[in-house]
Amino acid sequence: MEEAITGCILGTAIGDALGLPYEGISPQRQKRLVRELSRYHFLFGRGMVSDDTEHTCMTAQALIVSGGSPELFVKSLARQMRYWLLGVPAGIGLATLRATLRLWCGVSPHKSGVSSAGNGAAMRSAIIGVCYGNDLPRLKELVRASTRLTHTDPKAEYGALAVAIAAYHASIQVKTDVAEYIEQVKAACGSGAEEFIALVERAAESATAGETTEAFAVSLGLSHGVSGYIYHTVPVVLHAWFRYPRDFTGAMRAVISAGGDTDTTAAILGGIVGAGVGVKGLPEPLIEGLWEYPKSVSWMRKVGSHLAESLSQTSPRKAVSYFVPATLLRNLIFLFVVLAHGFRRLLPPY
Repeated sequence: MEEAITGCILGTAIGDALGLPYEGISPQRQKRLVRELSRYHFLFGRGMVSDDTEHTCMTAQALIVSGGSPELFVKSLARQMRYWLLGVPAGIGLATLRATLRLWCGVSPHKSGVSSAGNGAAMRSAIIGVCYGNDLPRLKELVRASTRLTHTDPKAEYGALAVAIAAYHASIQVKTDVAEYIEQVKAACGSGAEEFIALVERAAESATAGETTEAFAVSLGLSHGVSGYIYHTVPVVLHAWFRYPRDFTGAMRAVISAGGDTDTTAAILGGIVGAGVGVKGLPEPLIEGLWEYPKSVSWMRKVGSHLAESLSQTSPRKAVSYFVPATLLRNLIFLFVVLAHGFRRLLPPY
């Protein structure tokens, strides 16, 4: 369990850091800018993470202190998100920003969500699936609480459930049973999710036929890259997982090549595949190449260890501490690097 949990967290971070430099770029422009997608290109060969990884870590911390109680979980996650916003995170999604501001205004975490079908909830759900995938009713409660904290559109919940169940299946199966996975997603989502289920089935059929993830994205009308809409993000991520269930590097190349919101798609996929291969299945140079503080790689490993231990206990545990004052400085450096990449994109090749 610890290997799967820590693999999910670090896999998310690596995917996030790999995809970050190409966020918002079309597949065509991406190919002109860089040829190697399996190493970091963010900061002198080093990788940094965005809000995708930070949300996974906050979710893991909330699971630790809640002992699996949905009520304690959502209260902890809401509290963390309020203070996370004070660190001035770059690239925060509009729905998440609005919901977090509502939390600061005193709105209950049960009513803070806004009408949005964005992918914010999906990037928090893989770690929930690894921990509680063997208890579907509990899994659904936790995913619903996490989703509705920021997103109230049912589509966001369907996508988050699909990611959580994928991470669970990845963590327990050497070979992914796609048919079994789809049946469980159908059961979890219930009525109203027919359009989403059709997209998941379409992704499975495409992957079985050997179609590339980039080609599948194009077939969904995403020739300029994958958007942040949950019905775009999750089917493309699942396609790459179906194609490369135990090949972390291959999965990253496939989903990043589709372009668009690459940090989020690669982070979600990294969490799923990372849960399956564990820490030992992640490329060691990419683990060592993450440049993060105060939430360092060693801190993420500690969160994974504490979360695994908490699952075997009935009482909640304390969250894993870190040097909070360093967060603002880290985020300012991160913002500066992001802006530098933005200016670089104004230059050829186009």
